[in-house]
Amino acid sequence: MTHLLFRDIDIVDGTGGPRTRGDVRVHDGRIAEIAPPGTIDSDARVVPVQPGSVLAPGFIDMHAHSDLYLLTHPDHFPKITQGVTTEVIGQDGLSYAPIDEAALAVVRKQIAGWNGNPRDFDFSWRTVAQYLDRLDEGITPNAAYLVPQGTLRMLVVGSEQRAASAAEIDRMCALLAEGFDQGAVGMSSGLTYTPGMYADTGELAALCAVVASYGGFYAPHARSYGAGALEAYAEMIGLATATGCALHLTHATMNFGVNRGRAPEFLAMLAAARADGCDITLDTYPYLPGSTTLSALLPSWAMSGGPDAALARLDDPVERARITEDVDVNGSDGCHGVTVEWETIQISGVGDDALSDAVGRTVAELATERGIAPVEVFFDLLRRDQLATTILQHVGHEENVRAIMIDPGHMGGSDGLLVGARPHPRAWGTFPRYLSRYVRELGVLGLEDCVHHLTGRPAARLRLAERGLVRSGYAADLVVFDPATIHDTATFEHPQQQARGIQHVLVNGEFALENGTATGVRAGRSLRLDTTKEETR
Repeated sequence: MTHLLFRDIDIVDGTGGPRTRGDVRVHDGRIAEIAPPGTIDSDARVVPVQPGSVLAPGFIDMHAHSDLYLLTHPDHFPKITQGVTTEVIGQDGLSYAPIDEAALAVVRKQIAGWNGNPRDFDFSWRTVAQYLDRLDEGITPNAAYLVPQGTLRMLVVGSEQRAASAAEIDRMCALLAEGFDQGAVGMSSGLTYTPGMYADTGELAALCAVVASYGGFYAPHARSYGAGALEAYAEMIGLATATGCALHLTHATMNFGVNRGRAPEFLAMLAAARADGCDITLDTYPYLPGSTTLSALLPSWAMSGGPDAALARLDDPVERARITEDVDVNGSDGCHGVTVEWETIQISGVGDDALSDAVGRTVAELATERGIAPVEVFFDLLRRDQLATTILQHVGHEENVRAIMIDPGHMGGSDGLLVGARPHPRAWGTFPRYLSRYVRELGVLGLEDCVHHLTGRPAARLRLAERGLVRSGYAADLVVFDPATIHDTATFEHPQQQARGIQHVLVNGEFALENGTATGVRAGRSLRLDTTKEETR
């Protein structure tokens, strides 16, 4: 194993406390020793660092969509070059384990816009354990997995819009427990995505009780981030309070015109719940636009039965008229209860290269160019691209973003999609952007506080054993960066660009990035919940 020495360097240790200066020795994948500057006498290789650099724990992405990308692109350049050493995957209630053949066919098609849908890829796993074993064959960052509630529902109930029976709920709970027994750290939901959104509060409560029994956490994409957002958050807080389940609110935003300036109301709700004993954390990305699939804007009833049933409805004039009424007049629940503002919907990726001329354009622009209604462009893209189109939604508010990131339970999560020609730049820039724009430029967070948000605090939520801090005996997941020059270069026009100012990244004591260059070393592994000790190893 690599034996390294960082000599006389500023240490930001991930606790939120003030930086110190010292020597840090790494050996056998762990931080072997921390001592005052110049006092470690060792035959370890001294790592050169640029003047002004700091050594910090590797960043933890609390909301990643790399479920397939970790396997198809195991070097994972977009995240390693940001300093990310651990990702939390299985997000938004839809992923690839546990799975069976029928559900796999649906999931692959439904979330092709998130992960792609490689034709010749080996999807031979079926259980959470088998999926984590596949990750352990060779990935660059570490990964922790959330059991996806929507996939559980697909396995047991199907993709239809109906209530689950008591027996079906019991079966979903059993599958969830199996996922925890096999190493999952929590459960996710996507409550604006089918079929997870068809679950009522009682069904979710039964599942959350299982989560609580394992000491895991529930990570819901709530039912709305637009109209009714506060009510949607209140439902999640009620679930956590009733079941004793720890709650982690993913991409916790207040978006669309109806929520401009309303973050203080949301934060007051969190503070009151915490005062009553509810365990709540959250993550955000430091950008205004969101990102999802174009099909997510469809009303929930139109997705009942799965992707093939939805595509059939798009060919039915009566059903198209109903969809039009919902997206243009009533407010689609797929668009968070508001009518779709087509000028805010920008195409970021397509599954069919023949549609690539739409990438970078808004639906409104395409409609003007073609001389048709925006909803007709919507239907055309959905049908021709078989629901694989991805979008940016320009619906955020800077004052809400800043207010939420100073919440005492806040952490960083990219929510980044790594497929498509022009994905959201957060996939390549989230963590450097926190440290450049919101620390150095705006002063919303101090450096030590921000590093705590990105390292020690998420490690505590994940109950990572001996990770997330620069501390003797801890795993050597580390990043060396220059606080004066770290900067996200990814833009909406050119999103796939390496960040600046990050010199070295170590995962389990091995260089994943050395002198700004990816090494190709795959020292990452799955981090599995140890149910005998209630921590993740």
